[in-house]
Amino acid sequence: MRNGFSMPDLDSPLVADRQAWYLNRPDLLLRIFERSRLYLHHIVTELEKRGMPTELALLPVVESSFNPLAYSSARALGMWQFIPSTGKSYNLKQNWWFDQRRDIVASTNAALDYLQYIYEMHGDWHLALASYNWGENAVARAMAKNEAQGLPTDYQSLKMPDETRYYVPKLQAIKNIIAQPQLFGIHLDLIPNRPYFGTVERSGKMDIALAARFAEIPVAEFIALNPAYSRPVMPSESNSPLVLPTGKIQTYLDNLQEHEAQDKPLSAWLTHKLKRGESLATVAKRHGISTSRLKQLNGITRRTRVRAGFALLVPGKDAIAADTIGARLPHT
Repeated sequence: MRNGFSMPDLDSPLVADRQAWYLNRPDLLLRIFERSRLYLHHIVTELEKRGMPTELALLPVVESSFNPLAYSSARALGMWQFIPSTGKSYNLKQNWWFDQRRDIVASTNAALDYLQYIYEMHGDWHLALASYNWGENAVARAMAKNEAQGLPTDYQSLKMPDETRYYVPKLQAIKNIIAQPQLFGIHLDLIPNRPYFGTVERSGKMDIALAARFAEIPVAEFIALNPAYSRPVMPSESNSPLVLPTGKIQTYLDNLQEHEAQDKPLSAWLTHKLKRGESLATVAKRHGISTSRLKQLNGITRRTRVRAGFALLVPGKDAIAADTIGARLPHT
């Protein structure tokens, strides 16, 4: 990644300010870098394919601390923090079952497409990054305003919100730390120069817990690699391959084949249509879960209209870890 750093450095006092902020939180930095180990090789490889500066692989540090489940008050979601409208513009599917703004592969492709687009619009990476944070139209208006007043239109000369003002300095600060960690007293473990994960095509409904069991990895790791799913069961959706550690792909396929040879189902979750006069509490009790858990599993909020005919996802008697799977999955 260091070899591909090619973006002009930003010379600003705000860079030193953000550098100090990160360096005063070494535990946070190490957690972020540890989390990034799953994703960095893939992102850097995709950037290299496109001939883009590889320091862009560090943008998820600024956006989400490399948390693919991150959710902001502006309804931005995932590692790259796409808002719903921009996600739709870049063909990231968003529905009851899953949200590709959290998908590692799909969201990375979309983010790099978007970054290329706004770089070509401005011809300047700092302005492109400001556009990524603030919106390309807002940056274009700020540039036009400066131009009309005979002022420079570079990133540091524009009037912008504080969040955007600090945005590029944050990335520059992280870039500086990554470039020379020993200078700042930071030790970074080496990341192997090989893919951490690969993909496997999937068809038919399958429980998240069962897929993790087939791959012989913890559910938490499975979710970290497949964070797009909002329910404990993955739907029969085309073009939604599983992401698995490269060393576990064959294990997954072998265990899946053995399971299917025994004619066992791939999902123990059921759909229950609410009957007239039937309450959520009654359904929850019948299936051995709390009402709040039932609501969480189905994304039911105060604004949700629940009436007769409403379809609920409920655990069957053999559902794996029915009380825990999906508990950490955000809902759209």
